[in-house]
Amino acid sequence: MFKKLAAAAALALVASSSFAAAPTAFYGGLDVGSTDIDNLDGNKTSVGAFVGYGFNQFFAVELGYRQLGKWDFGPVDLKAKQTHLSLVGSYPLNAQFDVYGRIGYNNLRGEASYGGYKYGNDTDGGLYGVGLNYNFTPTLSGRIEAQKPSSDSTNYSVGLVWQFR
Repeated sequence: MFKKLAAAAALALVASSSFAAAPTAFYGGLDVGSTDIDNLDGNKTSVGAFVGYGFNQFFAVELGYRQLGKWDFGPVDLKAKQTHLSLVGSYPLNAQFDVYGRIGYNNLRGEASYGGYKYGNDTDGGLYGVGLNYNFTPTLSGRIEAQKPSSDSTNYSVGLVWQFR
């Protein structure tokens, strides 16, 4: 009896995954969010853009750029930026929802400016994140994501994704 139930559950899971509209081919999008960096006061607004290629409904590669935020310390302004390349793994829950995770590489750039002078510093490292994707139409979806660009920073974002089929 247990084997029959397990087989039925497995078939239902496979069937529900087969009609999901996960991104395939090229896609692009925009996001807005909030960045928190340890030892810096307050969360700051982030904005970003990304492009990707979905090999199938389960795997994609994505390239993105994000302005993580701007902090003011009297006459000194500090900006944080991120460029990233990620492998995104998705699992369709049903026709509208996909849960996904990402792992990748990113370059973080901190820029400080004071009195017309600028100083920048780059840091390379890994990133990871998790998110939920909702398909509004076959070519337009929305996503929410929590991402760790570095061990001392977290970015939460919402975005729109357009698929080019």
